[in-house]
Amino acid sequence: MKFDVLLKNCHLVDFKNDIEAVMDIGILGGKVEEVKTEIRSDLASELFDLQGALVVPGVIDPHMHASAWLGGRAAHKMLALAGVTTAFDLAGPVDTTLALARKYGAGLNICCLNSIRPGYTVEDSDPSASELQRFLQDSLTSGAIGYKLLGGHYPLSPEATRRAIETANDSGAYVAFHAGTLENGSNLKGMEEALALAGKNRMHLAHINSYCRGQFDIPENEAVAALRRLQEYPNVFAESYLSPYNGTSAKCTDGVPESLVTRRCLELASYAPTEDGLRKAIQDGWANFVLERSGINVLVSGQDGVENWLAADKAGTVSFRVNPGSSRYLIAAGRKRDGSFVVNAFSSDGGGIPRNEIVPQGLALVKWGELSLKEFVAKTSFNTAKMLGLSGKGHLGEGADADITVIDELCHDVLMTIVAGKIVMYRGLVVGQGATVLTTEQGCQAVKNAGLSASVISLFGR
Repeated sequence: MKFDVLLKNCHLVDFKNDIEAVMDIGILGGKVEEVKTEIRSDLASELFDLQGALVVPGVIDPHMHASAWLGGRAAHKMLALAGVTTAFDLAGPVDTTLALARKYGAGLNICCLNSIRPGYTVEDSDPSASELQRFLQDSLTSGAIGYKLLGGHYPLSPEATRRAIETANDSGAYVAFHAGTLENGSNLKGMEEALALAGKNRMHLAHINSYCRGQFDIPENEAVAALRRLQEYPNVFAESYLSPYNGTSAKCTDGVPESLVTRRCLELASYAPTEDGLRKAIQDGWANFVLERSGINVLVSGQDGVENWLAADKAGTVSFRVNPGSSRYLIAAGRKRDGSFVVNAFSSDGGGIPRNEIVPQGLALVKWGELSLKEFVAKTSFNTAKMLGLSGKGHLGEGADADITVIDELCHDVLMTIVAGKIVMYRGLVVGQGATVLTTEQGCQAVKNAGLSASVISLFGR
């Protein structure tokens, strides 16, 4: 047979190759072999007639969680169900991300960062350049492609934050930042400080929507201010997620939530920023505890939520409905004068946190008329692939990786998730296993030692 798999009658949308038409796609050896208006059905070992389905380059999620610390073992299944083919664990720790991928993977491509966390991965909130360099090299050797600053949750001093960004850039490594330092929190001022600290360095600024919740002005005005400021920093890759729910640590120490974000969310609804305040917020339904049920994670509150949080030793993850629709919309749709998007990509900040809504919420913006289908593809796949230097992903031209997401055009449900030509999810049944880890030359051995396939990437398209 000429093709391993043939997808017939696809409503194919491809931003890079400027295609929006009914096409057939022939797949061979994990690659797109042929894209034509008509390919004979008898040329394939396996055939799928996708009439009425939207077929796009595989969704690339630049911000999710799939480690033992955040996300957990259900993350891979949840991502496959959501149509994600490549996913970026933006916290780690990388060793547990790899271990869970080996045991509970769904056949996806993943990459990972380790997190800079005072008292855990660095000594305190003012690590030296040499300590940051040691942690970075240890992270790269462990399979990560860099590290993340968790400033909104566990802040460093502004000076140490700047050192961390510069250290990663000087080493050609990846650095992401949840904005916030000891001087400014996870809000608009913290975001503006993050950009100033980055300067001309490359940086991934996480979830722009999270900084526009109305702490200093109405959310709409904060969103507009964020969009204006971002345009001054073309070296910064930005993403936003589309869910009304956030995700933050439920862990308490000495009667207080460890995360500053958790404390702020409690205060937003007039709960005390304490362990007792968090318990009451879960009981009342303002906070929702993340719990695995039937192989996926769900949000629970009330007495059920409290009991499960206590059973988790007052740790785990909680979600609060704190993301206003107005600022999420403006940030998702905001454009520069040339028509390109200010915020490069959609993310989920989900994985094992139940808010993997890139496809349904992104297509809702298409239905609203704010995005075209090609622009949906740009923000869900092409832009992130380009940023990461993944030339074979983000499009479905001949020779591209056969990473494909198939979507019901009417109800926006994901019907199939295909990775390297292999079906990993079909109509709600996840069949993929393991993972291919995108890493550096330095991290290949650690990935192989974890029992996973490694694929070396060229960061930022270098």
